[in-house]
Amino acid sequence: MATGTLIYEGKAKKIFTTGHPDEVLQYFKDDATAFNAQKRGTIVEKGIINNKVSERLFRLLEQSGVPTHFVERKSDREMLTKKVAIVPIEVVVRNVVAGSLAKRLGLKEGEAILPPIVEWYYKNDALGDPLIADDHVRLLNLATPEQLVEIKRLALKVNSVLQPFFAERGMILVDFKLEFGLHSGRLILADEISPDTCRFWDQATKESMDKDRFRKDLGKIEEAYHEVLKRVCG
Repeated sequence: MATGTLIYEGKAKKIFTTGHPDEVLQYFKDDATAFNAQKRGTIVEKGIINNKVSERLFRLLEQSGVPTHFVERKSDREMLTKKVAIVPIEVVVRNVVAGSLAKRLGLKEGEAILPPIVEWYYKNDALGDPLIADDHVRLLNLATPEQLVEIKRLALKVNSVLQPFFAERGMILVDFKLEFGLHSGRLILADEISPDTCRFWDQATKESMDKDRFRKDLGKIEEAYHEVLKRVCG
């Protein structure tokens, strides 16, 4: 367990100081939440799985030219990362109609979205992380127009790398959430990429392989997370 000072504790992670002022240590928890933390529970070994999956995907993205906060995985549950100032926007990339998009627009779940769409959500638990438009970003001073353009470019780049990666492993990348932060004035990918932040479907069965199993009480939650780990990390 980390020995630095606890800086922040979120729903899925704890963030600690390190001996380096430019780096922090992320500790991945097994706590699970859904519906803006109205539903709570535990997914056994979730933290270990999300840490290892995130490491694999951050390394892949770095190799593909996407800057990330990843430095190294220190243990099963700990990841050393660059210290960033998080941009308070949750970025959602959608390749297939599912979840809130289907409900919001009356679309049929499972329909492909071509080209993929990018949505902004205001990162504010008290407000329930509402969907926002570019003008709202400007109104709330969450990011500059130039930063929004760069965030969208990077988000679509992440999608172009991850979609074929998962397809080769028999998985459909339905949609996913990203967070970005500023490090030395530069926008880089932060947070995590895992079954907590992505919606995966098995290509053959179309069964959920992510936190939807927890949200919808589908059962076999741990089995799904372990299957993602197996396919992503081998």
